[in-house]
Amino acid sequence: MGRVGPSCAGAAAILIVLLGGTLILSPTACYLGRGAWEEAKILSRRRQISDILSDKSVDSVTRKKLAIVSAARIYARDVIGLKTKDSFTAYSRLDHDTLVLVLSAAYRDRLQPYTWWFPVVGRVPYKGYFDFAAARRDAEGLEQEGYDTYVRPSDAFSTLGFFNDPLLSTTLRRDTLDLANTVIHEVTHNTFYAPGQVAFNESFASFVGARGAAAFFRARGQPAAAAQVEAEWDDDKLLGAFWMHVSAALDSAFARNPTDRAARLAARDSIYHAARRTLVDTLALQFKVFPPAYAERVRLDNASLLARRVYAMELALFDAVWLRSDRDVRTAVKQIIALAQSKPDDPFGAVRGWVAAHPVRD
Repeated sequence: MGRVGPSCAGAAAILIVLLGGTLILSPTACYLGRGAWEEAKILSRRRQISDILSDKSVDSVTRKKLAIVSAARIYARDVIGLKTKDSFTAYSRLDHDTLVLVLSAAYRDRLQPYTWWFPVVGRVPYKGYFDFAAARRDAEGLEQEGYDTYVRPSDAFSTLGFFNDPLLSTTLRRDTLDLANTVIHEVTHNTFYAPGQVAFNESFASFVGARGAAAFFRARGQPAAAAQVEAEWDDDKLLGAFWMHVSAALDSAFARNPTDRAARLAARDSIYHAARRTLVDTLALQFKVFPPAYAERVRLDNASLLARRVYAMELALFDAVWLRSDRDVRTAVKQIIALAQSKPDDPFGAVRGWVAAHPVRD
C-alpha cells in the first residue's frame, strides 16, 4: 500500500468497519467485523518498501526480496499492463506466521462445493478466517452435517483493489520466484475480477502470475530463474489436467447412481484410490519441480479436489491464448479479459471458442 496520511489510513479502516456495520443484521456481520479489525491492524503497520530498501539496518535478505517485489510490481504495471494501483508499495509485519486459514467444503456424494455469499464478490467456494478457532469450529460443524472439509493456511490475499494491499511478512517468507509470481497474481485481481466466477478468476491469475513472472525474470537477464518458473508452471498444468480428469470420473460415477448414495460413496472411494496410484506411479515421475512425496501425501476428497481445481481450471486454455499472442503476456491478458467480459456467464466458454477459431500460426 502506498504512503498515505494518518487521516486517509483511518478512513480506510473506518470504511471497512462501516461495511460490517451496515450488515449488522446479516449472518456475516461478525465475520466482516473481524476482517475489518485485522485489515485495520495491517494498515496501521505498513511501512513504505522504498524506505526499507534504503535502510541499511534491515538485513540484506529482506531488502533483496523487497527489491524483487518492487520490481515485479513495476513490471506488472508497465509491461503487462496490470492495474497495480498502490498495492505492494508498502510492507506490514504480522505477529504470526499464518495470515488466514481458508475453509472449503463439498458434498461427499456429489462434486458440488458448499458456498458462501459476500458483498461485491458474490458467491464463493471458500472462506478465509483470521480467527483460526472459528475456522476449525465451522469445519467440524460442516463435517457433522455430512460435508467433506479442507482447511489450509494462506499467507496472502487480495482486496481486489478496494484497498492498497501491502506485502505481508507471511508472504515475504517465500523465495524470490514465488514472490514475483504472487505479486503479479494478486494485482491481476485488481485488473479484472468477474463476480461469481471464482475458478476463472483464480485460474486466470495463476496463468498471469506464472507467465508474467517468467517474462519478468527473463527481462532481468535471469534465464535460469525464468526456466524454473516455467517448470513449476508445467507441473501446475500437469496437475490441473489431472484434477480435471478425476473430476470427470467422479461426475460420471455419481451420475450413474442418482438414487443410491451408498453406491456413489463406494464409487468415489474407488476413484480416489485409483487417483492415488496414478499420482504416485505416473505423475510423480513427470514432475519437473514438485517433490515426488507430494503425490503420496496430497489429500484426496471432494473438498480438497474442488479447492485445488479453483486455481487450476483449464490452465492450458490460457496458454493457448498466449501462444496465439506471440507469447506476449500483455497481449494475452488483454485478449482474455475482453473475451471474459463478452460472455460473463461463461468466460471459459468465450476463451475456448476464440481459441478454436484461431489456430496457431506456423
